[in-house]
Amino acid sequence: ALLSESLFFLFFLQIIEKNADPEQMLLFYLLDLPQYNIHLCLSSVCTLMFQRHYSANACLLPICSLYGMAVTTVEGVGSTRTRIHPVQERLAKCHGSQCGFCTPGMVMSIYSLLRNHPEPTSEQMTAALAGNLCRCTGYRPILDACKTFCKVKTSDYRSTFITESVGLFSPDEFQPLDPTQEFIFPPELMRMAENQLKRTLVFRGERMMWIAPVSLDELQDLKAAHPEAPLVVGNTGVGPDMKFRGVFHPIVIAPARIPDLNVVKCTSDGLTIGAACSLSLMKDILTNAISELPEEKTKIFYAVLQQLRTLGGEQIRNVASLGGNIISRKSTSDLNPILAAGNCMLNLASKGKRDSFSVQVPEAQDDIVQGARLSSKWLLSILQNYILLSDPYMSDSYSLLSDLVQGEYISAFRQAPRRENALPIISAGMRVLFEEGTDKIKDLSIFYGGAASTTICAKQTCQTLIGRYWNEQMLDEASRLILNEIVLPDSAWDGKVEYKKTLIISFFYNFFLKILQSLKTMSLNCGNLERIFCSESLKWLISVVKLSQSPQDPVGRPVMHQSGIKHATGEAVYIDDIPSVDGELSLAVVTSSRAHAKIVSIDTSEALKEPGVFDVITANDVPATNEFHFSDDPEIIFARSKVICVGQIVCAVAADSYAHAKQAAAKVKIKYEALEPVILTIEDAVKHNSFFEPKRKLEHGNVDEQCFFSFGTGEIHIGGQEHFYMETQSVLAIPKGEDKEMDVFVSTQHPAFIQEMVAASLGVPANRIMCHVKRVGGAFGGKLLKAGLLASVASVAANKTNRAVRLILSRGDDMLITGGRHPFIGKYKVGFMNDGRIRAVDAKYYINGGCTPDESVLVTEISILKMDNAYKIPNLRCWAYACKTNLPSNTAFRGFGFPQSGLVTETWITGIAEKTGLSPEKVREINMYKEDEQTHFKQKLDPQNLKRCWNECLEKSAYYSRKTAIEEFNKQNYWKKKGIAIVPMKFPFGLGSRYLSQAAALVHIYTDGSVLLTHGGIELGQGIHTKMIQVASRELNIPMSYIHFCETSTTTVPNACASVGSAGTDVNGMAVKNACQTLLKRLQPIINKNPKGNWNDWIKEAFEQSVSLSATGYFRGYDADMDWEKGEGQPFTYFLYGAACSEVEINCLTGDHKNLRTDIVMDIGCSINPAVDIGQIEGAFVQGIGLYTMEELKYTPEGVLRTRGPDQYKIPAVCDVPEQFNVSLLSSSQNPYAIYSSKGLGEAGFFLGCSVFFALRDAISSVRNERGLKKTITLNSPLTAEQIRAACTDDFTKMVIGRWGNGLFNYL
Repeated sequence: ALLSESLFFLFFLQIIEKNADPEQMLLFYLLDLPQYNIHLCLSSVCTLMFQRHYSANACLLPICSLYGMAVTTVEGVGSTRTRIHPVQERLAKCHGSQCGFCTPGMVMSIYSLLRNHPEPTSEQMTAALAGNLCRCTGYRPILDACKTFCKVKTSDYRSTFITESVGLFSPDEFQPLDPTQEFIFPPELMRMAENQLKRTLVFRGERMMWIAPVSLDELQDLKAAHPEAPLVVGNTGVGPDMKFRGVFHPIVIAPARIPDLNVVKCTSDGLTIGAACSLSLMKDILTNAISELPEEKTKIFYAVLQQLRTLGGEQIRNVASLGGNIISRKSTSDLNPILAAGNCMLNLASKGKRDSFSVQVPEAQDDIVQGARLSSKWLLSILQNYILLSDPYMSDSYSLLSDLVQGEYISAFRQAPRRENALPIISAGMRVLFEEGTDKIKDLSIFYGGAASTTICAKQTCQTLIGRYWNEQMLDEASRLILNEIVLPDSAWDGKVEYKKTLIISFFYNFFLKILQSLKTMSLNCGNLERIFCSESLKWLISVVKLSQSPQDPVGRPVMHQSGIKHATGEAVYIDDIPSVDGELSLAVVTSSRAHAKIVSIDTSEALKEPGVFDVITANDVPATNEFHFSDDPEIIFARSKVICVGQIVCAVAADSYAHAKQAAAKVKIKYEALEPVILTIEDAVKHNSFFEPKRKLEHGNVDEQCFFSFGTGEIHIGGQEHFYMETQSVLAIPKGEDKEMDVFVSTQHPAFIQEMVAASLGVPANRIMCHVKRVGGAFGGKLLKAGLLASVASVAANKTNRAVRLILSRGDDMLITGGRHPFIGKYKVGFMNDGRIRAVDAKYYINGGCTPDESVLVTEISILKMDNAYKIPNLRCWAYACKTNLPSNTAFRGFGFPQSGLVTETWITGIAEKTGLSPEKVREINMYKEDEQTHFKQKLDPQNLKRCWNECLEKSAYYSRKTAIEEFNKQNYWKKKGIAIVPMKFPFGLGSRYLSQAAALVHIYTDGSVLLTHGGIELGQGIHTKMIQVASRELNIPMSYIHFCETSTTTVPNACASVGSAGTDVNGMAVKNACQTLLKRLQPIINKNPKGNWNDWIKEAFEQSVSLSATGYFRGYDADMDWEKGEGQPFTYFLYGAACSEVEINCLTGDHKNLRTDIVMDIGCSINPAVDIGQIEGAFVQGIGLYTMEELKYTPEGVLRTRGPDQYKIPAVCDVPEQFNVSLLSSSQNPYAIYSSKGLGEAGFFLGCSVFFALRDAISSVRNERGLKKTITLNSPLTAEQIRAACTDDFTKMVIGRWGNGLFNYL
């Protein structure tokens, strides 16, 4: 009997979906259920409960796969309307949310772990979060919340504080976790599973059919009838292919409910595991087997388990099947190489036939596999006829993971862009069997993944080495044989051919060392080459609150984020959470596929025929302004006659659903005529003299007269960076039906600018456009101009259709369209004395601005103004050029040019140290600003706090003693090296012009005493609303609970400046203070008359006396000026200072590294909220680690961004946080320019991430010095594992010839 309805439980309410569409994922299904107010996001997960609790990505789960399951999202865990769960409470109170967009996912990962392990270990907690991403917090406070549940003393995770300091949170306030109070699995589903006969499920959507058979015979019939139909269990392979790569399958077969595919069997020979078993289940099975069986029987279990621990995140492993991984992960498999090396067996079946084969290269056993060469390729070649049942054949004669015999060893290896939740660059499985009692090779297996289109075997090498002894002669021969046999394509899109070749032989050498150690013939201390992340307790220090301060005064206290609880319960509303409006349309954009071309024609006829399509919007539909001329080159809404980059918006499709809009967008046909030149790189732009004007120059002193000093020259390349805010660009435009009014709900940093652009594009006055921002799920500078253009796209569509229009960019489209941090080339010539003192710097900076100006010229200006970092440069000449290219225009990003120019400066500082033989910290100290100095643009500064930060960081980090210990460690370890670096920072604060820092606020007091506060600042995760409530609480002398913030809107605060440059609290705080003081001045006579009264009495009396209880506040902004003709001015208001010391450890064989410890000391004045401020420092620092060590943007020669989405573009994850992370705020620091002596610090901590870069450089220098490689190298950013491995030159890298020998490095 067939069943065509999906039955599952949501929040323990039964849901029967009779029209389940196989293409609809759970994420979008839940978002279409407004009665449940579901909040799910990019990294959000829901918990699926089916006999056990596990987390999974809602964006990958088809609703058809949920039959018989119970689904719990964050709303079902707890809410402010019912009860808040301990997980939600602790995450909020430990300050584990900033923008809050990723918080529901964090909650669900922790919650699902606690349902299975109420007292988890810290390792289990870290593993549970491996699949979650956060761009704001730096993960420290999230880990801190997690550890309160772990099997450790709570005191270990309290804030450490000095006398009169305040802890960031108090564990004593937390409600206990009581597992007995958790919801049970719905009894109805349990009875259904026990009593009902299983029936085949069949779901038919508009384009696709989903069939879920219940028996192996039925599956074989289906496979014979539909040989092209893929088998889907967890949808982690087919799902992304359909979503991101446009692959379509009209029929999908889902065999997860077939008992024969879920077999788990343990025999004396080994384990048998069904192909539909999840990777998490396999992991649990192997873990249990290791704990119960003798060590000699579990060597292969250890090896497989090692790969499973880093294969995807917990959410992926929970649903991904073993069989699916073997079949689908052809070239990038973690498991296939080790399974092949372990002689594991596969059981396959087709209609009327079963066969068993080794995972290794099968011999031609029959006509079905005749000619098959490689395991994965072989499996795919017979997939149309055969079904992978289990690993292995379900009889006692075969086993998946069989025992190894005496003298047999097996190991697995992998190297990936990020240690966890990233596909491997290269993976390997290796096994050796020695003749009894000897080190003579009897059998050898070597398999690699990532080296070709399939898992490949070094078969000839293995055969040649049989009979050899396990010694250095064998190693040399093996390395050469492997390189000759494993032939990689000459070109690969990731450009890592040489690196892959080196990894291939480095892995074999690692295997060689392990076996030598096991054979106890190792005389050299190589150190443990394994990398295990175990987060240690994290400590920090916070500023002192004066004893005289009123207990009610919240300023200076670590107040929880105003929306923290709502973040954790999923009640915080973002654009995509706003309920649908009747008749609302979804918009999908159509973007250019050419970098520079004339548009010949746009054919929308096929798109308009697609189901659900309402209209197609083009430049012809823009009522007024389509091009905005903020400078010589326009910013364009819709391309009209030509395109100037891949990703430029040409038109947009409006339809009744996003799925329909996206499908129709793919049917729009655009014909192009190529235009020349196509300029993609900085080098191309220089060649074609393609720049945005004006070019900037700053000169101080006389550089040309310093020729009698020593000079060093160099060049450093710094890659771009994607903002990767968790909430992608989002806008909802709603026509109001009269007077051409429109409500625009948008995720932006600058509502007034959105209002201006939308009004101009529609040809209406700005007072008809009401722009609303409740909160933004991260921005970092990326939601300014681009948000305005996208809001205009949606508003033009809403205007034409007279319908509400919602535009939510997918992650891939967001990355393709919006641009990010500017790629940067710094060329320099530095004059210095033998004692390390700098005499002159002559530098040129080039940034890749992209196809339109955006903020690029301003970025060049800031890069010059801040290039000195912490150092006095007596003579300086610096040019900066914004290159005009055919890439999407790059834009503002946290730090705004300083992270790049500062890295250039620290690079030549380090180069001077190497040239003079001095230590880098000595050169930094010699050249640091002293008392009452002037910058190179003649602005005065007092560097006293710079020196204090430097000295305190040296002391708190125990820099010199650790440096000595590291030198000793490096002497004892050849293949592992540690490095340490300490870097100072001077970060100027200011927006350049007074009008850019003006601010306004509006404060209402109602007759019940409650206060409504609004201002022009935007909540981006930096806690601005929380701080503004703290300011109002102090000024009005009332509890924070009396004060509410609703939203930022152009209807309440007009003409507000952008929330940028760390200035939000400074300027809006002044405006809020001004408004509150105005109100208090009005109330003062009433208070004086009744001093013993309370707030409510005074407000009631004021109303009765007709005293206005509403006031605006205003702040004119900071004076600022810069005369570029004279090269002098006062562009900044004040300076922040800091220092960071970081320690790392590198693996010289792979280039891999781990961040061991970071100590930061920051001068941020008197913190208004130390919990928020420390979170900002940590989050910025970890984002800086991403720029400087791992985040890579890759383009095709045609200008197409390859690294689109989290699969290809890796931001830091939990595993990248320093194992010890200590942040200290400088005490007794005053700042007369900002509210309550605070300082704006959101951007400053980013640059300190380069301390990790220079610690890596220090470790590399140790390697090179030990190996006699004296030439100084300039390492480019990001300093990835590939660069590190290339710099650690050895016999293996010398075997690999290519670009590593010439162009990867630039020499000083």
